[in-house]
Amino acid sequence: MPKHERLNRGWLKIGELARRLGVPVTTIRYYTDIGLLPVVAETQGGYRLYDQDEVSVRMAVIKQMNGSRPTLQETKVVIEKAAMSGELVTAAA
Repeated sequence: MPKHERLNRGWLKIGELARRLGVPVTTIRYYTDIGLLPVVAETQGGYRLYDQDEVSVRMAVIKQMNGSRPTLQETKVVIEKAAMSGELVTAAA
C-alpha cells in the first residue's frame, strides 16, 4: 500500500505511531501482542499498520487506568467493553 494511501486512511507504521504517541516501539508491540491494540493491516513488507485515532484513544484509556494500577487483564476488559459499546469509536471521531 502506498504511503499516501495509508496516511489518508489514518494508518501508521509502528515506528511512526510510537513517535506520535511518545512511547517506545516495544510498548506498542507489547500492547499489540497481548491484545490491547489492534493491527488494521500489514504492508507487503510485513510492517504492522495501526489506525492512529483508535490507538490514540486506547492509549489514553491505558494511561488513565495506570494511575489505579489495574492488571493487564482488567485494562483489556475495560478497552474491549468500550470498543463493543462504541465508546472508543465515538471518542476517536
